[in-house]
Parts: sequence; structure tokens; C-alpha cells
Amino acid sequence: MERHKTMAPRRPRRALATLPTTMRAAAIDRFGGPEVVTTHTLPVPPVNAGEVLIAVHTSGIAGWDADMRDGWSPTGRQPKLPFILGTDGSGTVVALGSGVRRFEIGDRVYGASFERAGFHAEYIAVVAEHVGKVPAGLELEHAGAIPLTGVTAVQGVDEALKLKRGETVIVHGASGGVGTLAVQFAKLRGARVLAIASGDDGVALARRLGADAAVDGRHGNIVAAARDFAPEGVDAVLGFAGGDALEHCIDSLRPGGRVAYPNGIDPAPKKRSGLDITAYDGVIGVRELARLNRAIEAANLIVPIPAVYPLQEAAKAHQRVAEGHVLGKVVLRIG
Repeated sequence: MERHKTMAPRRPRRALATLPTTMRAAAIDRFGGPEVVTTHTLPVPPVNAGEVLIAVHTSGIAGWDADMRDGWSPTGRQPKLPFILGTDGSGTVVALGSGVRRFEIGDRVYGASFERAGFHAEYIAVVAEHVGKVPAGLELEHAGAIPLTGVTAVQGVDEALKLKRGETVIVHGASGGVGTLAVQFAKLRGARVLAIASGDDGVALARRLGADAAVDGRHGNIVAAARDFAPEGVDAVLGFAGGDALEHCIDSLRPGGRVAYPNGIDPAPKKRSGLDITAYDGVIGVRELARLNRAIEAANLIVPIPAVYPLQEAAKAHQRVAEGHVLGKVVLRIG
């Protein structure tokens, strides 16, 4: 009588067969300007329980990355030097910590490590809850530019303002990394968008992304443009840059209008009676990334990337960001 063998279920791979012990990284040995960013050879980070190890393809560079390079820390504690920069990016999963079940080796992912940074490197270990699979149709280069800017944009539209179909909204800072995405998400929700952008090229970009109207925030007449756009007053303002231009946007609100802006905007808008003014944080997690994925796929998102630099030119990339007038997001190509 033939006896049947009982086969044990195949266990998924927890890591690639071979991984290097060292990697290239753009790190700093002291705080300061773009010139302090240099290429280091450092150990590949270990993968702790609940983490994934990502072979990085693309890492974005935003204003908060420059702040961390200058010495600011989101935790309030100075990091240990050398410190690898880069708060978000994309890549491929190459190892899984214990307890991780949502991913497999080889998955294309994007995510953020805001407190620890580390995406300006060939490998990074990230808490799995801060990582999501790249939406269908989105290239890794574009995915690497948007984890933090994407959640900040979609949460401003959906949660802080709760924009509804047919409402009017001013997106201030519409040609920047967050604003270019917010314009598209606001249009996805059926709102009419007046974009306040930077320069003629920024105005043209905002229109290409779907804005119903656009004006140069430095040289245009925001109040007059808003009056033409919504004669009875605008329903909402989503601000990604502070200062007089943002105050002019708020001047254009109808009574009872709404304002939302991410914490860190400087100067923050002044409180005004009769208006709902909300500061919020862009939160990243499993639920937030799932919402972002749905919005990306529904909007057929365009991700403007004005410049791509190799890892060894990270200092030049940071210098480009410091020069200002960045339409979209500058990235490092690492993979």
C-alpha cells in the first residue's frame, strides 16, 4: 500500500540569498548647507522585527530634508553622525523582519522614514507600517518622489478640508512638491481649483495638472483673480507656503470658509473670526498609504520631477533645492 507523504507548507523567503554588508550612502558628518553632504561607505542596516529592508531606487528631496541637514530633528534629539539623509523614497523589498506579512521579496514599494531618515542610500530598513506597494502604472522614479508629499496633499484635501464636488478651493504653493499633487487630488474630488503658483512656468504647470485657473503668487493679483474665480467668495484655501500671499488667499474666502495648512508652514496664517483654520500633520501609515494609492490610481497622477541626480551628486541635488523655484520634486536616482 502506497503511503502519501505529508508536505510541509513552503515558507516564504525572508531575504535574498546574498546581500552586501556595506553600501553607498549620502550622509553628513556635521550639520550645515548642501556642501556637508558627501558619499560614505556604511554598513547595510539590520532588519529588525516589523521592518522591511528596501533596495532603494529613488529618494526624494524636500524642504524638511534640508532642515534635517541643517540640524533640525523631528524627534527633538540630535541624530548620531554620520547621518544618512532622505525621508522618503521607493525601491524593492530584499529582506523581511519577523512578523511582516504584507510584503514578499521582490515587491515594488514606496514609503517614508521621517524620524530616522536614511533613504539617500542603497539600502534602508523601514517600519513596515510606513511602507506601501507601488500603485499600478506608477514608475519607481515617480513613486519615490511622493510618499510624504502625497499623504500631505491627499490628507489636506480629504481630511483637513473635506472638499466636496462643486466647491471652490485655492491651492497656494500649487507648483511645489505637495501643491502639484494637491491640485490633482482636489480635481479628483470634483472641486474647482484656483492655483497660486510660482512664475509663469509654475502657472503653466498648474494649468497642465488640471487647475481651472492659475495666477503667479509673486507678481499676480491674487485677490482680483479670486474675485473673478468665485465672485461670492471661495469655499476653501489649502496653503503650502506662508506669508502675505497666503493671507491674500484667505482674504478671498466667503464667510464661514475653511483654511488648512500643514504644520511647519512659516509664517503660519493668522487666526480670524468666522473662519475655520486648521493645521494638520501629514500622517503616514497603512490606512493612509491605502488612501493615497486609491487616489493615485483614480487621478492617473502626474508627478513633476524637474531634476534627477545620481547618488554621488547628492550635494548638487541639495544645492538645487536650496536655490528655490522647484516645480515639483527633485530626486536622487540610486538603484
